[in-house]
Amino acid sequence: MPQFSNLPDSCVCVDASAPHSTPAARYGNIAARLTAHAGQRPDSPAIISPIRISPWRRRQVRRLSFHELDERSNRLADALLQRGARPGMKLVLFVPFSAEFIELTFALLKAGIVVVLIDPGMGRTNIFRCLEEVRPDGFVAIPAVHLVRWGAGAALRRAPFNICVGGWLPGMAGTYEQLLRSGHPDFPGTAVCSTDPAAVIFTSGSTGPPKGVQYEHGMFNAQVEMIQSRYGIEPGEVDLPGFPLFGLFNAAMGVTTVIPEMDPTRPAQVDPVKILSALERYQVTQAFGSPAFWNRVGRYCIEHNVQLPGLRRALSAGGPVPEHVLQRLSRILTGPGADLYTPYGATESLPVCSIGARQVLSETAERSRAGAGTCVGTPFRETQVRIIERTDRPLENWTDARELPPGEIGEIVASGPSVTRAYFSRPEATRRAKIADGDRFWHRMGDVGYLDKSGRLWFCGRAAHVVTTGSQILYSVCCESIFDQHPQIYRTALVGLGKPGAQQPVIVAEPESGHWPQTPAQTEKLKQELLALAAAHEQTRQVATILFHRSLPVDTRHNVKINREALADWAQTQLSQQDS
Repeated sequence: MPQFSNLPDSCVCVDASAPHSTPAARYGNIAARLTAHAGQRPDSPAIISPIRISPWRRRQVRRLSFHELDERSNRLADALLQRGARPGMKLVLFVPFSAEFIELTFALLKAGIVVVLIDPGMGRTNIFRCLEEVRPDGFVAIPAVHLVRWGAGAALRRAPFNICVGGWLPGMAGTYEQLLRSGHPDFPGTAVCSTDPAAVIFTSGSTGPPKGVQYEHGMFNAQVEMIQSRYGIEPGEVDLPGFPLFGLFNAAMGVTTVIPEMDPTRPAQVDPVKILSALERYQVTQAFGSPAFWNRVGRYCIEHNVQLPGLRRALSAGGPVPEHVLQRLSRILTGPGADLYTPYGATESLPVCSIGARQVLSETAERSRAGAGTCVGTPFRETQVRIIERTDRPLENWTDARELPPGEIGEIVASGPSVTRAYFSRPEATRRAKIADGDRFWHRMGDVGYLDKSGRLWFCGRAAHVVTTGSQILYSVCCESIFDQHPQIYRTALVGLGKPGAQQPVIVAEPESGHWPQTPAQTEKLKQELLALAAAHEQTRQVATILFHRSLPVDTRHNVKINREALADWAQTQLSQQDS
């Protein structure tokens, strides 16, 4: 197998014969992990994906071994450099989640190219804003993307290096198929250091404009080590990832990726039958999905008495996982030691903490129902978490922050090897999000919460969603969990109307499917029941306004983060109409 070679003395390279547990410090380029696994288990399947040969034929299944994935990504990387790409260039990868997506990601990394990943679900306006900000050197994209960018701004139209995936267009440096045919299978890999840039990944934009997060190779290596160690993930396992980035982690961990038949930007609309069929057919041992994904799959399983004895672990992230989802998954994950884990983190800092559903239900759920927030577990071994006094101003040094004791709610900050250092081309955003502390730094998560005496972190909501009245501070997650207990309510959102310090707290409730009140009397009855819940808890006694919404606006990446800014505008309009 090819080695990553010709690295300077200050860098580290991969030993392809090293075991998967080799510390991250021994790897330079994150793609070297794929090469290592290809050397150890070349014939094991790396990717299993459904493909449609033509519209009138049934889907077929394509299998790619680790040796084939490594060799194909080598060919692509070599051909990219042959055709004019250069290490350090920024290339946008705009390809649907597929075997080609995984191959091309590792090819770009092997070539030393900075991969730019933008969630297509964030909307056309945000996508163009992100592209204008990053000013890419080119695109590796499907034909439709190239056609759209040609009609966009000059900076995108004139990007000099472009590859077409799935077809041919004029002015391209080549096509995906041409790269595969012309590249060398034993490409050695471009020399990189662990601190060299690897990717720019944009945040979802659910709380403000999307920002590009700069990832280094060492940060990706640290993430792989942390996730694999914490959850006991072994090479040879089989994963079905409902979010494309987890397919990349799998290849670096020696885990088979089963690409699900779903639209990753619409996890709330996933077809449970297709997911369950894939879990059984390919003997999947692990699956990742947003809370919306597992809500849909879990409900189907309970309704049809389906259990998942072969699934060792389910993972869910992107937002707080409702208790009803935890309860359903705990009932259907029947294998020895199987559990649903809910890692906490952000694009800028992942992972930070984790907890299992069974621990939540037995130890912390009762406190959450009473308004204590959501327990997101203990920090990963390599990560440090602190709570500081909440402030809107930048904190240049750790000495400027005031650390809070256990039990006191404040701003959550994290430090560790997987925590990113900066946003791309946004120095002011970086200044506001990072706190220098000697030879390390802390990332301000933008969340509020507290540590309990056992060292567990409790999440109370986004800092931007705190509601302040004249006499009380209300935290979104703490308040919403009280109202979410009502059997007719699917989810709720706390919004504040007016200026901070004198805001009117409003709860917007989305009833369960089939439970929307049909008459004014039913509406009033449900409202009074929710107000009774509010009156029974100190955190929510000031809530005197309840509104009903058929479907709360959520982010496109995970379909779970509620857009409270848009919801506050909607609530203000509703109340104004009622007054008139």
